[in-house]
Amino acid sequence: MYSHTPKDYKCPICLGVQGKENENTMLKQSDLVYKDKLVSVFINSFFIKGNEGHLIIVSNKHYENLYDLEPKCGHRILEISQKMAVAMKKTYRCDGITIRQNNEPASEQHAFHYHMHIFPRYKNDNFEKNLNHKKISTYKQRLVFVNKIKRVLYK
Repeated sequence: MYSHTPKDYKCPICLGVQGKENENTMLKQSDLVYKDKLVSVFINSFFIKGNEGHLIIVSNKHYENLYDLEPKCGHRILEISQKMAVAMKKTYRCDGITIRQNNEPASEQHAFHYHMHIFPRYKNDNFEKNLNHKKISTYKQRLVFVNKIKRVLYK
């Protein structure tokens, strides 16, 4: 398929999966809640007001988008998304879950590495309105959610 990756692109998701932390990545090792051979799950560094602590599931191998994703990895992502959604429901006591996965710039894909977002949802949370007002969170803010999710995942 056609690639939208700019020339000399430094994939911020690959750097995060590899544990390389610098100005090009926002996925910190301290934000990691789960990792296996195929996928990693992090607390996302962008917080949406009222829906803080959402998760991002990424393929460990670089695939630009859904079109390029190997089926074995896609199946694993779906399995882990269910596990994370259940953990999120228990941990955050949210009313529902929204999963988002964007492909190509027209769908607002900004990082050109396959990734899926899992958002906690609450009645009347204004999610769609607040989605455009995301803020970078601090290490301490994310750590609260990392610890909460890990307590449920690894008990």
